[in-house]
Formats: sequence, structure tokens, C-alpha cells
Amino acid sequence: MDRRDRDEPVSPAWELLLPAASAPARTRGRSLQAALREAVRSGRLAPGTRLPSSRDLAADLGVSRGLITEAYEQLTAEGYLRSGRGAGTWVGSAVRAARARAHDLAPRSPGARADFVPGTPDLSLFPRSAWAAAQRGVLAELPHQELGYPDPRGLPRLRTALAGLLARRRGVVADPERIVVVSGVTQATTLLGFALHARGVRTVGVEDPGSPQHDGLYASAGVTAVPLPMDGEGIALEPLRASGVRAVVTTPAHQFPTGIAYSARRRAELLDWARSVDGIVLEDDYDGDFRYDRAPVGALQGLDPDRVAYTGSVSKSLAPGLRLGWLLVPESWAEEIVERKRTMDLGHPALDQALFARFLERGDYDRQLRRCQRAYRERRDALTAALGEHFPGALVSGIAAGLHVIATLPECYGPEDRFLTRVTAAGVAVRPLSAYAHPSAAREETDEPKRIRLVLGYAHVPPARIHEGVRLMAEAATA
Repeated sequence: MDRRDRDEPVSPAWELLLPAASAPARTRGRSLQAALREAVRSGRLAPGTRLPSSRDLAADLGVSRGLITEAYEQLTAEGYLRSGRGAGTWVGSAVRAARARAHDLAPRSPGARADFVPGTPDLSLFPRSAWAAAQRGVLAELPHQELGYPDPRGLPRLRTALAGLLARRRGVVADPERIVVVSGVTQATTLLGFALHARGVRTVGVEDPGSPQHDGLYASAGVTAVPLPMDGEGIALEPLRASGVRAVVTTPAHQFPTGIAYSARRRAELLDWARSVDGIVLEDDYDGDFRYDRAPVGALQGLDPDRVAYTGSVSKSLAPGLRLGWLLVPESWAEEIVERKRTMDLGHPALDQALFARFLERGDYDRQLRRCQRAYRERRDALTAALGEHFPGALVSGIAAGLHVIATLPECYGPEDRFLTRVTAAGVAVRPLSAYAHPSAAREETDEPKRIRLVLGYAHVPPARIHEGVRLMAEAATA
């Protein structure tokens, strides 16, 4: 009769092994090993603890002695236990208790009553049904061999579909052979940074104000970001020429964060500059599909594919968590970019690529873009109306596009520091335009009053909450 069927109690120290001892006979040995291993890892059995003899523990648990002996031998071989002839079995001193839980470092909403921090799409618009249907279709039809290591550029099927999409919607000169599927614009930026460094380039020009991520991404590749001021048409040409850089990062379709579109003249001048210094323009087309008052301005890359590297992603149209984007490089850069991508991760996940290719081919992505465009246009209209109602005299600038606006408030709501303190205390999350200024750039001091200029994101906020959030902000500012 098993010890488990008797009335004698099991020592409390070994009660943690009872569920494993009750496992089915064919898996009982592995279950006992796993339970004992986890007890040591977690610290429930501390280093130096003496274990019962195999005979005693087997009797306590109601299992065969052979199972306990095998478990002791296996964990001794792995270093969890130590034993000596005639000295018994002990928990080894080399084992350190595992941490109790994993921490989540993902960026999260600050939990504000109203959140206007820019950069986030409405994740509730993710097309779950269409995505699930595409996934079922891919799993049913994908050849077995395509689950192996992919072409580091990406599956030919996806690169072909992306070439058609980018040529049709963004005016890009898209050769599938020069498209690299990447884990979002962040990986595209890092790849370009490494390629620049390999060519002896140690500086890259960045828009000021601009995305704060560029500094760290290029620094990780050994390249220093040089801030270049903006004017009403785009990057100012004279500071660009004087900087000595031969590469520059731009957002010409909808500059982040000022919201302007580069003028046709500035686009031409920027490309002339690149040719004159044998340089390259790195175009981040982060939200180029979303224009509300007219057709979107085509990508800069279409004017000179040999001088522009073009990148984009699904982060604003589907979800940033998909980590799915594309990089289209000049022919002379393709080989080194592809090789760097290969050594970095051996290519983007094949199943995700096949799924997105099917999503593109069936027209689901175009439908998703139209859906987002309708929703985001409505929310932009709601935000401008709410600003007009609650902040009389406020000016909304930038083209009608993208996921954010620049709102300039009358001087009576200032100064900026006091305004930000009050609205933050009221539970409204906002970012001033000054937060996107490059920290190393020199600023001219003037005697003119500093106006409050806010970068307000709206795509992730329903219209009713937009009105409520602007009202809260106005009440806090005038309290």
C-alpha cells in the first residue's frame, strides 16, 4: 500500500513534491525531477539543505526508490545537488534563487484622465477578424519549406506585394530586390546607422525639432546625430551645408513634430545637396498614408531612388506590437544592408511575413487604411473644434495629416511651465513642442513672450474624450 494511502503525515519540507508524485506513471519521474529542480531554483530548498535518503523520501511520497535515486542522480549531474559516498545528498551552493517575477518594461499610458501624448494609433481599430482569417489561410497553404530560415531581405511574395503597395500609394520607385523587411523603422534606422559607420561616416543630420529616438539609435551604431534647424519649407539649407554631414534623416511628407510638408523647392534643393556631397537622404515615411484635405504628397524617394533610403512600417496603420516594417535602399547600398540584416537576426519571422503578404494581396490592408483615415480625420476635426471652443484664439498649424497637431495657445494661458504644471495636476497628459528640441542645439534668447506650443496626439482618443480632455485642460489653465 502506498504511503499516500496511510495516515502518517509527510514532512512539510517535501509537500511541494506531492503533486509530482501523483502524476501518471509514465511521466512521474520527469515530474519529480522538474518539481525538485524548481524548488531549488526558487529558493524553497536553500543551499546546504540536506535531502532525505532516497529510501526515506520514496516512502514519504509513496513512489519507488528508483524514481528518487534517478532524480537525485540527474540533478547532481546538472549541479543542483551534491553528494558524496556515505555523506548524503545536499542542495548545491552554486544555485541562486530565481527572481520571483518578470518585469514589464513596455511603454504604457500614464493613466491620465486625458492623454494627448502623440505617437500612438487607436489599437482598438486593429482588424482582428481579417487578421485571423489571413492567419488561418496562411497556415493552411504555406509550404513546409517556407518555415525555414527566410531570405534576409524577406519573403519574395511579401516584397513583391510591398513594392506594389508603395508604388501605388506613395509614388515610390520600388524594386522588390531592394526592399528589406525589418522589425519596424527602429531596426531600419539601426541598419542604416551601421552601414553609414562601415563607410566611414560618423555624423548624421537630424531635424530639429524631431524624433528624440534618433540620437540613441545612431549612437548605438557609432554615429553622432547633428541637429539641423527647420524653417517653413523643411530643413534649412544653409545650416545643412555648413554642418559637413553627408547623410540626413527627414520626414518630408509630414514633418514630426512641426506638422509641415516639405515644399517642392526644398525637396529639390535637398536632393541637389545630396548629389553635391555624394551623400544620402534617409526618409522616414512614418504616417504618409494619412492626409485628410487632399491626396498625400508622394515620397521623396520617387524623385531620386539612388540618393534616398526609404522606410515605413505598420505601426500607425495596424499596431506597433507587430514589429513589421520595410526599408527600400539605393542599389549601391543593398548588399551591405542585407548582409547586416542577415547577421543581426537571420531574417524577419517567415510566418508573420506570409500573413502580411496575404493581407496585402487580398486588399485587407487598403481597407484598414481607409478605416483608419476616416476615424483619424474625425478625431482631428473634433480636436480642432474643441480647441476653438475652450481656447479662444488658439491656432492649429501643420497640414491636415497624420496623428497629431501643433496647437499654439494665446499668451494669456502662459507661461508654459505654469501651464504644464497645472494641466498635469489635473490629469491631462500633453507634450510641449519644446520637448522635441535637440538637447545639444543652441537656442537664441529673445525678449518676446514665449507662446505655449503643444504637440497634441489624437488618433488614440475617441471624439467624446477629446472634447472632455480639452475642457479639463482649459479649466486647469484658467484656475
